[in-house]
Amino acid sequence: MAIATLCFYVFAAILVACGAMVITARNPVHSVLFLILAFFNAAGLFVLIGAEFLAMILVVVYVGAVAVLFLFVVMMLDINFRDMRKGAKRYAGVGAAIGIVLLAEILLVVGTWQLDPGLSGAGAAPTPAIADMHNTRALGNLIYTEYVYLFQGAGMVLLVAMMGAIVLTLRQREGVKRQRIADQVARSSKDEVRKVNVSSGSGI
Repeated sequence: MAIATLCFYVFAAILVACGAMVITARNPVHSVLFLILAFFNAAGLFVLIGAEFLAMILVVVYVGAVAVLFLFVVMMLDINFRDMRKGAKRYAGVGAAIGIVLLAEILLVVGTWQLDPGLSGAGAAPTPAIADMHNTRALGNLIYTEYVYLFQGAGMVLLVAMMGAIVLTLRQREGVKRQRIADQVARSSKDEVRKVNVSSGSGI
């Protein structure tokens, strides 16, 4: 028990420190590396509470795909961050106002937060043994029954975000050949097929 408590404090402290370094590091590559380290520590916290499936998904999906993708994008894009920060002072007032509004909303939510009266009875409800119900199956039953609409809504939000990212980053470059299906379908065989009469024993 003492080892688990020590591991919790170590993982939690490193996770909080990495989260702070993600937003305070000047180099974006360092921010992504701190983000990867934060994911690993979050996975360790999931293992401590017995959610091995969530820990594996966090490492495989977020560390192995998303964070590495962020790292490659940041390293491959030739972005001058000094030029991007030149006009930041002009929007400092607007950013501070938006931050104050968000802080007020968070305080209102936290200040008016109350426990559900039926929550105490839910904790005493009989739960199946760990050997009979794996956390993967329990998570699937919860997501696809009580939170199925929220799960589908989150998928739609991610789809719209992906389409928006593609539209925002799409650049039309001159001199690049692209397939235009409408032009191919609209072509006539008379314009594309040429009939040539070749006499016997001779070429074209």
